[in-house]
Amino acid sequence: MSMTSRWPDGARCAVAITVDFNDVHGILAQEPSIAGREKSLSVWRYGAKRGVDRVLDALDEFDVRASWFVPGIVAGTHREWLLRIDAQRHEIGNIGNRCENFDTLSLGEQQHAFRTAQAALEDAIGKRAVGFRSHAGNWAPGFADFLRGEGVTWSSSWRGDDLPYFHVADGESTSRGARASEPRLVELPLHYELEDEPYFVYNLSPAVPVGQPRIPSYREVLNNWKLDFDAFHRFGLCYVMRLHPEIIGTAARIDLLRELLDEMRTRGGVWFATGTQIAQWWRDSVARNEAGHPVEVYARHWREAR
Repeated sequence: MSMTSRWPDGARCAVAITVDFNDVHGILAQEPSIAGREKSLSVWRYGAKRGVDRVLDALDEFDVRASWFVPGIVAGTHREWLLRIDAQRHEIGNIGNRCENFDTLSLGEQQHAFRTAQAALEDAIGKRAVGFRSHAGNWAPGFADFLRGEGVTWSSSWRGDDLPYFHVADGESTSRGARASEPRLVELPLHYELEDEPYFVYNLSPAVPVGQPRIPSYREVLNNWKLDFDAFHRFGLCYVMRLHPEIIGTAARIDLLRELLDEMRTRGGVWFATGTQIAQWWRDSVARNEAGHPVEVYARHWREAR
């Protein structure tokens, strides 16, 4: 597919804004020693207190619909925010029940975390999530097939490309596309440089991150994001941003998101879309992964090792 025909209505690039609303559960999974330390946890509670509201307002200002990932437990503790997120026409995806580290879980435990979260999300907003993100760690072989069976159409968990790609179904030949009767799971790959956490997350004690090399210049971070956008726009790629309301939603940092969205809107030729919209377009427009794609190589080596 040529770059000029890759995205709808002649757009040069696609942009997906994704937001992980984990409350305290993301940091508890990353740094268990923080449990019970309310002064430290208040850094992550700030998202529900102030950040979600600011992020929603910024997205609304630029008429951008985002994909929010919410753990099941947060659907219970902050149902009012989920209802508002849904009411403002954003989509809500599944990120596990407690932001579990999948490296520590068996396939069955991963499936249980997903299903528990799915039930909580459906109870909160009356809809089943069709997008999934692994908060941390690798999913077990067979989990992608499980997601397909649960009605999930897309993931934004892996990396390895600037464009969407298909996860290979168990038993599917990597030399052909999936059969028409097989739902295909689309991956919207991430890049660390298009996230807020690697730049800004900080806590004094316990040290997060270890060594505490942050906090950087806000202006330089915004410049990084703009430079990446320039390149994604030039080459016709899919720009997937991963944000956290407790990080980007502070009084000053929210203007970084505003300036970035303003730059994108001013540039033109940008298709702002949810993960579901991009995944559907990709399935309808692209027959198969490029030959030798890393996900195909992974699938082949996994099968050979079985």
